[in-house]
Amino acid sequence: MEIDELNKRIKACKKCRLSETRMNAISGEGNLKAKLMLIAQAPGEKEDKVGKMFVGPSGKVLEELLKSAEISRQTIYMTNLIKCKLPKYRRPKQDEIRACTSYLDEEIKLVNPKILVPLGYYATSYIFQKYGILLPSKAEFSSICGRLFLAGNKKILPLPHPATILYNPDFKQDLIKKYRKLKVLLKDCKWFVVCPMKRFYEKGKLDKRWIELYCKGDWESCVRYQMEEECKFHPDWMLPDGTLDERLHREI
Repeated sequence: MEIDELNKRIKACKKCRLSETRMNAISGEGNLKAKLMLIAQAPGEKEDKVGKMFVGPSGKVLEELLKSAEISRQTIYMTNLIKCKLPKYRRPKQDEIRACTSYLDEEIKLVNPKILVPLGYYATSYIFQKYGILLPSKAEFSSICGRLFLAGNKKILPLPHPATILYNPDFKQDLIKKYRKLKVLLKDCKWFVVCPMKRFYEKGKLDKRWIELYCKGDWESCVRYQMEEECKFHPDWMLPDGTLDERLHREI
C-alpha cells in the first residue's frame, strides 16, 4: 500500500537535524477511510520511545476529550506536523517544518479526510497556509479555536492541543466543549431536509458555503437551528448566521 511506503520513508527520514536526537520518527496511524484527521505538532518523549502516537500524558487527555465527543480513536486518523520529537519540547523551526510537511501533504492526499483538525498554533498555521486561509496573530489564535473554516472540499476545525490541560487544568471544560464539535461535524443538521436553506441552495439561489459551514458543518452554531430548537419564529429568508437576506425574501 502507498501508505506503508510513505511510513517507511518517514521512519528512515534524515532530512533535518531532528533525526540526530530522536529515537523514532512517528508516522500517522488510524483509520485510512477516516472522515476526521487530527494533526498534532510533534511527538512527545513517551511517543518517541514507544514509536506510537498519543501514548503519553497528552494521549490520556485526548482519550478523555474524544470520549466526551463520543468518538472512538479507531474511527479517526492521527498524525503530526513534525514527525520527530523536538528537543526539550522547544518550538519547531521553519526549516524543520519545511523539511517535514511533504509527508503530511502525502498523508492528507492518501487518507483524503473531509475534516482536518489541526491541534495548536503551528499545525494550524501550516494547514491555513496550505489552504490559503489568513491566520491571525499568535496572540489572537484562541479566537479561531473551535471555529469551522471551509477551503475547497476541506473543512478545517482548529482546536487547542490536549496538552493545554496539562499546563492549565482550568481550561478543561472549555476544551471539552470545543472537542464536542467533532461529533457535530460528523452528521448533518436534523432539520436540513426541511430547511429553506436546502431549497434555496437546490434552486441555485444560495451559495454552497452556507450549506457546508452550517447545515453539513457546525449546525449547532446556526441561529436557525437554535431558534428551531427553542420553537421561536424565524423567517425563511433568515441565513444561518441570523442575518436577513432580502434577495431570498423576494424569491418566496
